[in-house]
Amino acid sequence: MHHTEIESLDELEARVKSGKALSNCVFQGLDLCDWTEVLVSGSLRQSVFLGCELTDAAIRHALSEQALVFPRLEGVPFRPYRGRLYSPGELLADGYRMGEPESYEETLDKRVYNHFEQHGRDEAQSIVETLARRLHDHAITDAMHEFIHGKSVVAIMGGHSIGRDEVEYREVMFLAKELAERGFLVTSGGGPGAMEASHLGASFAGEEDEGRITAALEILAAAPSYKDRLWLDAAVGVWREFFDEGRKTGAESLGIPTWLYGHEPPAIFASHIAKYFANSVREEGLLAIAKHGVVFSPGSAGTIQEIFQDATQNHYVSFGVISPMILFGAEYWQSKKPVYPLLAQLAAGRDYARHLHLHDDRSEVVKTLVEFAGSEYS
Repeated sequence: MHHTEIESLDELEARVKSGKALSNCVFQGLDLCDWTEVLVSGSLRQSVFLGCELTDAAIRHALSEQALVFPRLEGVPFRPYRGRLYSPGELLADGYRMGEPESYEETLDKRVYNHFEQHGRDEAQSIVETLARRLHDHAITDAMHEFIHGKSVVAIMGGHSIGRDEVEYREVMFLAKELAERGFLVTSGGGPGAMEASHLGASFAGEEDEGRITAALEILAAAPSYKDRLWLDAAVGVWREFFDEGRKTGAESLGIPTWLYGHEPPAIFASHIAKYFANSVREEGLLAIAKHGVVFSPGSAGTIQEIFQDATQNHYVSFGVISPMILFGAEYWQSKKPVYPLLAQLAAGRDYARHLHLHDDRSEVVKTLVEFAGSEYS
């Protein structure tokens, strides 16, 4: 049965004003105490309330209508029944004070990570804790699929240790900028290094003044590694100067990080952040949604794992689409980390062999992805 999701009070108000019934609706994480009169005056058949605040009268009416009421879960610093993705401001910038790296402890991102650490990481002993995390990740997946609907998603993968002052960082940034300008939704694992560069590039989509890009890179290069004390400080500074949410510049992008690697703050330049507790759900989902292709810039164990995970999805056509796999950096992927020869052998005789590419020039990467998008997956 199809349900209408109501994830904000504005959506609820619009539905009521249109005269539509509130049956067959899912209300997600809303304070509905002021809407008691509306709720009890009509049918709530087949409706679901996920972690909403309701008066006793509204609860009684909902249950009498055979609606499902899922209670709020207390004692966790995150909202299990989220109706939307995170923004950089919500996770990082709100609460962070420039020049005071220690203020990161006050951000939502760090408070959730501390809670995750204190409650057993991925081996939490409390069933309520694990339930809250699963509900959260389910809500994030739902919000993510709503966000990407109708968009041409391309993922850029790569090492978290690539420095902001390295050539590879700049190459990935300009690649992402051009892809975003071509209309692709750039996504990544949402962490530092090549992942951060991807979102920085998308944020600069349409920017013709290279001086502004150079200025941003210089600010970031002062703290090139995510291990540097001022790494987040530099990122927040650039975000606030160039891309904060009050400015309509650049293109949207999607970062998909995990609190399993919560010691690495997420890329603040992503306009939307789908942060997960379960890394396995996050990695599988990231590659699955990139139906217009995945670009693998230089990386180590994590990136190589993602390469073969993507190859497996293409090998078995797990999600109904075989999409391009582009290894960006011929010498790196042929010699330093000789993944490409094995991939080519694995793909031999399979349909996805024609979608396996090795490129040095980012213009060739863009050309490959544009041609694939224009072929409508043929």
